[in-house]
Amino acid sequence: MIPDPRDTPAPGAGDKFDDEHYPAYTMGRAAEMLGTTPGFLRSLGETKLIEPQRSSGGHRRYSRYQLRLAARVRELVDQGTGLEAACRIVTLEDQLHEAQRLNADLRHQD
Repeated sequence: MIPDPRDTPAPGAGDKFDDEHYPAYTMGRAAEMLGTTPGFLRSLGETKLIEPQRSSGGHRRYSRYQLRLAARVRELVDQGTGLEAACRIVTLEDQLHEAQRLNADLRHQD
């Protein structure tokens, strides 16, 4: 079947599906996916772990990357870790992962 050109996304539109930092999820959808409440996501914003982008109407929008961080915080909180401590742990884990990735990239350049 030949695709209808009217159904073809604009150039570059498909790139958004692959971009883990693209703010694709509303607060309600993000909370539903995480099995939590919008208040939990707002609290992550207050701790500065996740700063969602805002739509033109002012609604919070989250990326897949941010949802992964939120899911890890929720896991730690569910295990009894306080929210502030969980956010700090996730921040340090994320920094360590990035440092390891950069280190591996540098080793491959040699």
